[in-house]
Amino acid sequence: MPETQLNVRIAFVGGGNMARSLIGGLVRQGMAPSLIAVAEPNAELREALSRDFGVGVHAEGAAAAAGAAVILLAVKPQVMRTVCESLQPAVQAQAPLLISIAAGIRIDQLEHWCGGSVAVVRSMPNTPALVGAGASGLCANAQVSAVQRGQAETILGAAGLAVWIDEEAQMDVVTALSGSGPAYFFLLVEALEDAAVAQGLPRDAARALATQTALGAGRMLREDGEAPAVLRQRVTSPGGTTQAALDSFAASGLRETVARAVAAATERGRELAAKSEG
Repeated sequence: MPETQLNVRIAFVGGGNMARSLIGGLVRQGMAPSLIAVAEPNAELREALSRDFGVGVHAEGAAAAAGAAVILLAVKPQVMRTVCESLQPAVQAQAPLLISIAAGIRIDQLEHWCGGSVAVVRSMPNTPALVGAGASGLCANAQVSAVQRGQAETILGAAGLAVWIDEEAQMDVVTALSGSGPAYFFLLVEALEDAAVAQGLPRDAARALATQTALGAGRMLREDGEAPAVLRQRVTSPGGTTQAALDSFAASGLRETVARAVAAATERGRELAAKSEG
């Protein structure tokens, strides 16, 4: 990480699993724990964050946010408005970069709740960030400077991949793809395991093989650099076992099923944003 991006004070409002994964990633990459403050109402979580990472902890958001150049909001969408309004004095006085990782909360809502004229980055990380393999989409408003974009990318990139999205309207698609996506793959592995057991394979062997197959395929996608279609074709011999399985998937309308699922998740993200307006 560039030195200019490390030497700023960062406040995390919310100290749950996702905040913990980002904090852990930043500390492992060399950020001084003294520059990180966390607001978390749960005393047990506060103590664990302090003990494990050496960061400053507070019960209230305003206390953690004092003097911060970056405030990362890691709270549930249902309480985001209340949290933002409580932080409004600090945000207006300090003009920090505001980063939200809440699904369905739009940039204009965050700006309004924090008093207006705020540099905001909306992000959608996913749960593999907990093991340092996350994927986060990021979208910035016009007030975000180049330096602040670098700060946001550094923070979200501490737990995996960070990708910029130009149009905020597409963040609902990001939520449906990478935000919810791990559950789709867990379901596929679950189905593969159950199918192998139904064919007579012991469950422990079925789970181990299905899990490692998913991991290996994912690594090939990242490391080989070829399109998924190319990699699929490489392992599909005409008339072979893979072709038989793929033909069955096609006959069952797998692509159409996935398209409907992603569309449903995208629409739900839009509904969440509509419900949180105010």
